[in-house]
Amino acid sequence: MSERNGTETLLRLDHVTVRFGETVALDDVSLSLRRGETCVIQGAAGSGKTTLMKTALGLIKPDEGHVYLFGVDTLTARETELNELRSHMGILFQEGGLFDSMTIEENVGYPLVNMKSLKCPPGEVLARVQQALDFVELGHTLEKVPSELSGGMRRRVGIARAVVTRPSLLLYDSPTAGLDPITANTIMALIAKERDTRGTATALATHRYQDGFLLANYRYNAHTERLEDAGGKNLHTMFIVLGEGRIVFEGTQQELETSPDPYVSKFAKPLKE
Repeated sequence: MSERNGTETLLRLDHVTVRFGETVALDDVSLSLRRGETCVIQGAAGSGKTTLMKTALGLIKPDEGHVYLFGVDTLTARETELNELRSHMGILFQEGGLFDSMTIEENVGYPLVNMKSLKCPPGEVLARVQQALDFVELGHTLEKVPSELSGGMRRRVGIARAVVTRPSLLLYDSPTAGLDPITANTIMALIAKERDTRGTATALATHRYQDGFLLANYRYNAHTERLEDAGGKNLHTMFIVLGEGRIVFEGTQQELETSPDPYVSKFAKPLKE
């Protein structure tokens, strides 16, 4: 990803290759993400989107290349240092990743209680959890358990847990998968809200062109508490398309929509839902 502003690079993958046996899951992938930027990652099922996310998080070690989080090479970092780096990140996996046996309060508060590097005083945990749940408009669900919530609500709780640590970098892995269009748009509005109110760097893996379109063209207005058309203003959004583990396209929304490549062009059209 080319340099677009002079802000700090929070995530950089440098010629990363990941293999599972004889299968190449990521093949010579390079990208970078700076504060306030958005990277929309698209591709067919099995193209490497989830592997890329897990590699960026440091859960998967690359066979070749390097991953840098906040300027630190994750290959040479000690586990304690990796945990410190992860405390500045938030991630939402495909199904929200909630603990079934915990209440919503315990789920959202889990990072604050268990990430010692955050040094969150016990007396502040509940207030932080309430704030995060209010952010996703689920402040009334503290005492419920995940099974009592709808799929869309569980995904919103997942976002609350991802943002409760006030991270600088957020990774979303297919946050709208399996949701109806209205609920999916609600989730995307919350992702835009987090990006625009806190200036986070956002990496979003998705199969839906609509998700990327919203982030590229709409911003959250804190005064009206609504999304509004950015009016063509550059929101620092880049699109990447993966194919068989390789980056086969990297560019702007307009470049994506005008790509002559038949595979790439599949991801430049709204899905029929």
